[in-house]
Amino acid sequence: MSFTTHLWQTIEPIYQQILDHPFNRELAAGSLSRQRFQFYLQQDALYLTDFARALALIGARSEGAERVVSFLNFALGAIVAERSLHESYFRLYDIQPETTYAPACFAYTRFLLAAAALDPYEVAMAAVLPCFWIYREVGSAIYRTAQPNNPYQQWIDTYAGEEFAQVVQQALNLTDSLAAQTTAAMREKMTAAFVAASRLEWLFWDSAYRLETWQPA
Repeated sequence: MSFTTHLWQTIEPIYQQILDHPFNRELAAGSLSRQRFQFYLQQDALYLTDFARALALIGARSEGAERVVSFLNFALGAIVAERSLHESYFRLYDIQPETTYAPACFAYTRFLLAAAALDPYEVAMAAVLPCFWIYREVGSAIYRTAQPNNPYQQWIDTYAGEEFAQVVQQALNLTDSLAAQTTAAMREKMTAAFVAASRLEWLFWDSAYRLETWQPA
């Protein structure tokens, strides 16, 4: 069994709850409210900028030109996706850029930035992996069940596409390579980071569905 297979088995219950979340069920049905989708995209734009920063930090800590280039390409891809949100999705769905982090977005991005800057390199890689992997799986699952003429088809196509799938496979291969070269204790830490980030993925969708605000106000 590969290490990434072990990781996925560990978070399978979390992934099922992500798929079963009303946000994603209604997204697939095309019935998700515009207000919830707008909230999600505003927060996602903030998230992707910080995700790119985390990837760039890991790239700066990488040994070997190939790994440095891989992480810088990952970071560039996140920035390109964020620009696409502003230039395409934001216009399509009549969304204004948001500058205020909702609690879940704030918690997730600070977790990733802290892991990228302070945790062991292998743990940092495991922490950023769910954003790649879970989105590919969710996008593919929704693509298979999406209702015709879905108003959110453009979003669905992005994460179900072959180009994104190839990026995810690169991240998986790198994670397996790192795990094979480290200790059992480090692999346990990698697993813990992967599980924590996967839970934060669920919280991000839940935050959008609840239109989460800071409490107390």
